[in-house]
Amino acid sequence: MSYVEQVLENLKKTNPNEPEFHQAATEILTSLAPVVDKHPEFQNAALLERFVEPERVVMFRVPWVDDNGKVHVNKGYRVQFNSAIGPYKGGLRFHPSVNLSIIKFLGLEQILKNSLTGLPIGGGKGGSDFDPKGKSDREVMAFCQSFMTELYRHIGADTDVPAGDIGVGGREIGFLFGQYKRIRDEHVGVLTGRGLSYGGSLARTEATGYGLVYITEEALKMRGDSFNGKTVVISGSGNVAIYACQKAQSLGANVVAMYDSNGYVYDPNGIQLDVVKDIKEVKRGRIKEYAERVKGAKYVEGCKGIWTIPCDIALPCATQNEIDEESAKILVKNGVKYVGEGANMPSTLAAIEVFLKAGVVFLPAKAANAGGVATSALEMAQSSGRMFWSFEEVDAKLKNIMVNIYHNMDDAAKEYGYEGNYVMGANIAGFMKVANAMMAHGIV
Repeated sequence: MSYVEQVLENLKKTNPNEPEFHQAATEILTSLAPVVDKHPEFQNAALLERFVEPERVVMFRVPWVDDNGKVHVNKGYRVQFNSAIGPYKGGLRFHPSVNLSIIKFLGLEQILKNSLTGLPIGGGKGGSDFDPKGKSDREVMAFCQSFMTELYRHIGADTDVPAGDIGVGGREIGFLFGQYKRIRDEHVGVLTGRGLSYGGSLARTEATGYGLVYITEEALKMRGDSFNGKTVVISGSGNVAIYACQKAQSLGANVVAMYDSNGYVYDPNGIQLDVVKDIKEVKRGRIKEYAERVKGAKYVEGCKGIWTIPCDIALPCATQNEIDEESAKILVKNGVKYVGEGANMPSTLAAIEVFLKAGVVFLPAKAANAGGVATSALEMAQSSGRMFWSFEEVDAKLKNIMVNIYHNMDDAAKEYGYEGNYVMGANIAGFMKVANAMMAHGIV
């Protein structure tokens, strides 16, 4: 049994009933086999065993009171996975599906994603099974204040800097930051994604979606191609999807479909993004309203069918495992050439295998959606220096980071004999920086 197989077997044995964590660890560690073979010192230092084990896991209860005076109790999590190259950095997710397995998978991915940005940030993730949907602003505030009343003791500007994720937007970050500031009596960059009036960064809202398009644009460019005239399908209708759509349209693409958790809309004439923004950002409504307001568009219940729409480029921006093997085969059959992951692990391992075998240019999440955390790190830099950069400055830095990520993973894939396999390239490029730091620090 190889070193990688031993580590995986032990991980599954000691972390039972955590399928998402197992999936992420399997995908990452399997791709690192050629690296480990080349560096026997990693096995001698039990590097992989330390890499897949979080440095710290914090779990806590979050009691809060709703508008009717009823007391609720949710679970809170913060997994501080790896700080070898910098303070823990990663989002907070508020969604009913959140459990320890999902937070650990996200945290493990975050280590490599953060490393790929080239910035000094380690990997972490957190969240709660609280669902902000349907809650009043006062209820969300009550929950956030209770959540931070426990979390504050585990985070700090140079220790662990959370950000937003699914269910945690500007409103939630504001409530969380306000409570942190109240308890600690300090105004520091302990959370990113803050409002512009209290230390946030321009372009942070757009960053993940823009970054996804920038790295896909570079992949197209390296093949003598561009977004211009391409048909694009984007899943989701939240922050990442909206700004990926905006940037892709600005480059001449025809984005024809988007969805939310109930179903998808198809508009062969091109998605009217102003309508989507009004529905999702202003009214917090459902995507089906789009078909009621835009002539020629249709709404279909259920999400899976969106991948049956023929397209040149697919940008899954919703949630984990939304593209399974069947959907991947349909996409390939219908001629997809590029898949860029805007969400975290939106393609199953079987789906990824389908894309790679078919020669699809597949850009994995840890590289393709790193724009959000990269801009969060730029926000940290601005906070530390008491500076405020223009939108154009941040956007230019973001694009440069995403272009560098593409070439770093492309170079790593070629170096280890896997040209064109960006899953291998991203994992290897991200891992080597962390591994070298861990080796330098000794057995800690």
